[in-house]
Amino acid sequence: MSAVNKTKERILDVSAELFRQQGLAGTGVKQILNRANAPFGSLYHHFPGGKDELAAETIRRAGAQYAELVAGKLLAGPDLVANVRAAFRSAGQTLVDTDYADACPIETVALEVANTNEPLRLATAEVFESWLSGLTALLVANDVAKKKARPLAHVILSALEGAFVFARASRSTEALDACGAAMATLVAAAKS
Repeated sequence: MSAVNKTKERILDVSAELFRQQGLAGTGVKQILNRANAPFGSLYHHFPGGKDELAAETIRRAGAQYAELVAGKLLAGPDLVANVRAAFRSAGQTLVDTDYADACPIETVALEVANTNEPLRLATAEVFESWLSGLTALLVANDVAKKKARPLAHVILSALEGAFVFARASRSTEALDACGAAMATLVAAAKS
């Protein structure tokens, strides 16, 4: 990988971390570039559209990485029901390990931009749709009827995102534990 591409990757990595922790509005371009050890001109070299272009690419990239992480948890063993419960538990442990700073890489930004920035709203919606499609396919592959799979995927992802909000606000994993158990029960009931 060239030095130019390494700089771009560092900027994207730092942006994802800061957006998760501070949100889009709370993260400044100078802060990103300083932490990425990148010169100021590199922002517009890699992202001619400025912070919005950087944010859109960060959202799409972090969304894809998070989908891979979650898929790995859901495919970790032969029992999808147990894997669902374990995925929620793992998400809770990540919050504890990061002092409740690192939750979903998309949720924090999605809440900020839903009514204020249409291109970024679309980027977050695109990521959420990719997660829904992936989870739907995984459920179907694990004996959940096709007509039940997408609604169930919506419920699981909504429970996870909502539990992140509760967990960060309360500084407790109680909501993630409760949702993980409930989602495992729903998955077990939906299997044909």
